Amino acid sequence: MRVSHEYTAVFDDPNLVSCAGLAPVLTLAERAGLHELLAQHLTLTGPGTANASLKVTALVGGMVAGADCIDDMDLLRHGAMDRLFGGVRAPSTLGTFLRTFTFGHVRQLDAVQARFLAALARRTPVLAGADQIGYLDLDDTVKRTYGYTKQGAGYGYSGVKGLNALVATLSTPLVAPVVAGCRLRKGSVNSARGAARFLADALVTARGAGASGLLIVRADSAFYNHDVLATALRHQARFSVTARQDPSVRRAIASIPEDAWVPIHYPQAVWDDAAQEWISDAEVAEIDYTAFTSRRQAEHISARLIVRRVRRLNDHPNADQGELFRTWRYHAVFTNSPLSMLDAEAAHRGHAIVEQVISELKNGPIAHLPSSHFWANSAWLACAAMAFNLTRAAGTLASSFHARARLATIRTQLINVPARLARSARRLTLHLPVAWPWQPAWEQLDQRARGAPATGSA
Repeated sequence: MRVSHEYTAVFDDPNLVSCAGLAPVLTLAERAGLHELLAQHLTLTGPGTANASLKVTALVGGMVAGADCIDDMDLLRHGAMDRLFGGVRAPSTLGTFLRTFTFGHVRQLDAVQARFLAALARRTPVLAGADQIGYLDLDDTVKRTYGYTKQGAGYGYSGVKGLNALVATLSTPLVAPVVAGCRLRKGSVNSARGAARFLADALVTARGAGASGLLIVRADSAFYNHDVLATALRHQARFSVTARQDPSVRRAIASIPEDAWVPIHYPQAVWDDAAQEWISDAEVAEIDYTAFTSRRQAEHISARLIVRRVRRLNDHPNADQGELFRTWRYHAVFTNSPLSMLDAEAAHRGHAIVEQVISELKNGPIAHLPSSHFWANSAWLACAAMAFNLTRAAGTLASSFHARARLATIRTQLINVPARLARSARRLTLHLPVAWPWQPAWEQLDQRARGAPATGSA
């Protein structure tokens, strides 16, 4: 591919927009009641807080279009954007607005985010299958920060200076995950700090969004503690949490009989006709286990300990002597899942899906935490969660492919579509590119966003 002619570039067309896909996406947000939710629950007062619902929606819209810092919000003010959308605000105005947030206002924004997800779930198939089975994944991440003015920045378990964010995602086997909750914390906290209360809020959000069936909370060993598991039980959810290798767990693993181990059918496993078995380097077994026995008896939690063992390879083999006996590395999962042993173990490994969401957030709206004010960054994170879920919901309306596509793909193919704006008889017409490869998906998104059936598969 090469440039075919000499050219001259002139920025002089007032009728162009570079992200025409924002029109159906923000239409979907309006029909889901985002403005009404903000007006009802957000009670900001004082200078710079007028029209708060418009400013939050502008932040969400900018993030949907790819903004990852305050300055990027200027992309909402090019060409004919002010004619296509009302309530566009300057980046400086939005930055001032964010700095008015306090702890209470951020919690109000979290309430809006939870209710907005429920509204999107009622209007789109963004959580299709949640009435059967859903997975609530809990994890935290450290967002690196620079300089000396970031409130709350510190060195945590990763050794990286930054701020810590708790993230809960909700997914089903049919659709990609959405953000059920997020909370910014100072950088020096440990992973489990406040996790039980955060999980309780996320579980309420998940139930409100339609996760009425089996709901399994998945987490890694950082969240293996009594408060987190007791919270899951109190909200009628199941849990599947990686167990730390403490002496009690190691004794339970050592008590598993050798004939209880079952090979895992990995894609790379080889079938041995002579032995009539799969030859694999991993095996699974389970045993009944009671955790937290150091607490009073009423707080003991009994469930299944599902253990996966993997061959430990000799890093320095002796060329003159073969392996005398096998050694193993053990990975234990503490769970009360009703699934069979192999299904429960495979389902727990699906917990890694939360890392995809964290990666997309870090490569998108929270690539930069824009303010030195902690609560401004907390509000920015809440807006990022709403933008993430709104983009996911738009993808489910567009096509089955976009229902599971990464956010960068949805943004490239459906959001950042150039268009020329024309007006006739008080009606706007968007002239989009001829032969746009994803025209059918864009048109379906537009039609469904403006008059979509309440639910259905994409």
